[in-house]
Amino acid sequence: MDHREDSRRKLLVNALTLGLFSGISAAGLLVPARALSSLPGKLPEGQSIYSLEGTVIVDGQIASISTRINSGSSIQTGDDSEVIFVVGSDAFILRSNSSIQFGAEGLLVQGIRVISGAILGVFGKREASHRIVTTAATIGIRGTGIYVDSAPDKTYACTCYGHTRISANADPSVVEDIVTTRHDKPVYILPSALQGELIISAPIIDHSNSELGLIESLVGRKTPFGSGGFSYQKGGGGDGGY
Repeated sequence: MDHREDSRRKLLVNALTLGLFSGISAAGLLVPARALSSLPGKLPEGQSIYSLEGTVIVDGQIASISTRINSGSSIQTGDDSEVIFVVGSDAFILRSNSSIQFGAEGLLVQGIRVISGAILGVFGKREASHRIVTTAATIGIRGTGIYVDSAPDKTYACTCYGHTRISANADPSVVEDIVTTRHDKPVYILPSALQGELIISAPIIDHSNSELGLIESLVGRKTPFGSGGFSYQKGGGGDGGY
């Protein structure tokens, strides 16, 4: 992600979080909100997408603000593109140049295959755990906030809060069991390495408490630590918001 895209994303998310814009129209234009609010609140019944920018493809079709996303949908984003959306009790931000496939059981997302790119997600409580799968990792989650970035040479995973069980696909016996309330143990999972080196420590990168607060609000919830400030810092930890 280059500096221009990074700056653009931070500006957009801050504006959305503060209520300066109510969303982005099908024409790709920012739509002014009638009044400021701290967070947008729960999406209306029947609406999937809170905002989109650039090129977003849902189930093989170019998406608009009115496109429905369901528990079995596939989603791709192009260059300089992003979509913020809800499926059931879960909410997500899908970054540029990303491709995901949801696995469904009824109306619930029961798994996500991150083919490429990055996704920030918050998940409602379930009776059974569900999984995020990348080329390098399988992540069991339950009522969790998590950021995942899948690249050919590694997968990045930050359990923002909740409980995850992260295993390396190259050797499923290599497992990290993470329980946290505040981004305590981000990791890289490698597709190939010596035994004991498949999962290694990582910094906090490329996601913020403001974004988590935004998407939790879209499903009527709050983060364990409130919305916080925009504490993002590319390539490292935040400025105190984490």
